[in-house]
Amino acid sequence: MSVTAITGARVFDGEKTLGALTVLIENGRIARIGGDVPEGAEIVDGSGATLLPGLIDAHVHTGPGTLALALRFGVTTELEMQGTSTRDNRAHISGDDTVADVRSSGFGITPPGGHPSELFPEGFRPGPPAGAKPVGEPPLMPFSTTPEEAVAFIPQLIERGSDYIKFMVDDGSIEGHPGLPMLDRATLNAGVAEAKRRGMLTVAHTLTVDATRMAIEAGIDGLVHLFMDQPHTDEIIGMITDAGVFVVPCVVLNASMMGITGSELADDPRVASRLDADWDKALRSSFGHYPQGRIEDVLATVKALGDAGVDLLAGTDVSLPLPFLGGLAHGASVHHELRYLVRAGLTPTQALRAATATTARRFSLDDRGRIAEGLRADLLLVDGDPTTTISDTLNTRAIWRRGTRLAA
Repeated sequence: MSVTAITGARVFDGEKTLGALTVLIENGRIARIGGDVPEGAEIVDGSGATLLPGLIDAHVHTGPGTLALALRFGVTTELEMQGTSTRDNRAHISGDDTVADVRSSGFGITPPGGHPSELFPEGFRPGPPAGAKPVGEPPLMPFSTTPEEAVAFIPQLIERGSDYIKFMVDDGSIEGHPGLPMLDRATLNAGVAEAKRRGMLTVAHTLTVDATRMAIEAGIDGLVHLFMDQPHTDEIIGMITDAGVFVVPCVVLNASMMGITGSELADDPRVASRLDADWDKALRSSFGHYPQGRIEDVLATVKALGDAGVDLLAGTDVSLPLPFLGGLAHGASVHHELRYLVRAGLTPTQALRAATATTARRFSLDDRGRIAEGLRADLLLVDGDPTTTISDTLNTRAIWRRGTRLAA
């Protein structure tokens, strides 16, 4: 097999900068860090560039073409938080080095009529066009209104290939639908306990302080949103910290909910050159359901969590290229989120950890998220130094997925 040697690049290994070292790729893996270039190796000159682990988006929803778009921005893994990319449905993805890899919760546990049904216009049906022949088994929809129902769905979700279990804790107040059916405390507690009893990672959708508190009291492992209904208090920060949960702030989503579009990002030629018209239009739009929110409060909460030592993971909640799901685009919005994390007060290095090693560790993705010998050669080479200037993450020079370089 051929060997690729990336030479002269500053290496950020997912945790820290190692300096300029040669990184060898062989058989889809990182074969060696440091040392001389072996005879016959293909040499990629990394002078003036930084080599990063492939980025991980810790909150997405996939659709046609979205994994390919993500990879074009150096996002080599996406973690789906509602969708069909479960274990038995993704063999074609796992072996395709032209798209990002993916893990999935399947569909989240929610009551009938509960979140996210309120997000879609009347009559909207995601999926194949009307009249198209269904392919494979329909997804499992774990609608639950009692503890017994939630408990019964856990082994079914595991059997159907969910990599982790998601719970929706949402009364609709942030989305402009107050009074939305929501999991009650007993149902949430029972579902989380059963998932953990079976060794599954548990995550919760929470957009308010009350929902956050409820999920933590249920024993959840991670929060895949950050509350936006009020400023943080020492009490809620302490509760999150003491519980040891991780948080995926999805600041880009909160901003979109407040009516802040991604137009500035879309205007960046490094982004515009990789988006088609539909994604450009979506990125320039916004959810706009919570205009009374304050992005400054969200950023202050991120800073407080970071200062408290909470594991922060970079995620976006990006889904389909539709204006009513706007402000977001696969791949591009990870870079936007990194900027928000730095704007909140994290260092660029801390932000990069949130999109690499920290996410890999919390989701037990032991073969990626770092540049270390023996791991997958999921790599992103960028001009400049994003450990000092975070926007340099968009200066793409080369992308590898399992050691296969993405064609320009």
